[in-house]
Amino acid sequence: MDYTLNIHGRLLDLATPQVMGILNVTPDSFYAASRQQTEQEIARRASQIMAEGGTIIDVGACSTRPGSQPVSEAEEMERLRWGLGIVCREVPDGIISVDTFRPDVARMAVDEFGVGMINDVSEGSERMFRMVSRLRVPYILMSVQPSIREMLLSFAAKVQQLRDLGAADIILDPGFGFGKTMEENYLVMNELEKLLVMDLPLLVGVSRKSMVYKLLGGTPDEALNGTTVLDTIALVKGASILRVHDVRAAVECCRIVEKVKGKS
Repeated sequence: MDYTLNIHGRLLDLATPQVMGILNVTPDSFYAASRQQTEQEIARRASQIMAEGGTIIDVGACSTRPGSQPVSEAEEMERLRWGLGIVCREVPDGIISVDTFRPDVARMAVDEFGVGMINDVSEGSERMFRMVSRLRVPYILMSVQPSIREMLLSFAAKVQQLRDLGAADIILDPGFGFGKTMEENYLVMNELEKLLVMDLPLLVGVSRKSMVYKLLGGTPDEALNGTTVLDTIALVKGASILRVHDVRAAVECCRIVEKVKGKS
């Protein structure tokens, strides 16, 4: 998609698909290898994401894995202040996203650390929409709807609401693993290209999720190959951003798909 994100005056061209690396400052994310608990681990992970070709670091401080209980807003902010301080020091030129559904957490991250993007794992709220519109940062709007048809209806209404509030850059996330059965996840992937009618970039996050390992057997630790297959399908169907644990594999996936398309 020929779309450019404005991140505090820095332009990120999505004509070439981008990779967002996951950095969790939590003790309970579903994929154990993604949990970064010490200053050294956070610094190493941030550097690794950039070194392997990622362009966005998505920092999360409140697990949304199935069955988890969200930590308090105060604890989420405390974790983020600690983690973002390390990430900003380690990769001062990196584009940082914060994974949160809380408007005040979003405000803190942008105002105090210059975070460039908000990744909202809820379906959004009036208060969050007003906040990101005021902050003037790209906003990732996720859907928990179980089908493309319902997703399009929901996205259309919410995108209009965001536009009316002055939001500039909106990215759509079909929300694989949220509010969907395994069968519904695969039906959404099958019809993913229909979301392009919204004329907005798509973010796909299937990395090591249960839709992979429950279908193939095994655990999240064994789900890289299945993840790469789905990432490839998503790119062919028009995804602009892949949100992943395994950055190098996703970057290679992007390069190969772009070559097949004759774009590199």
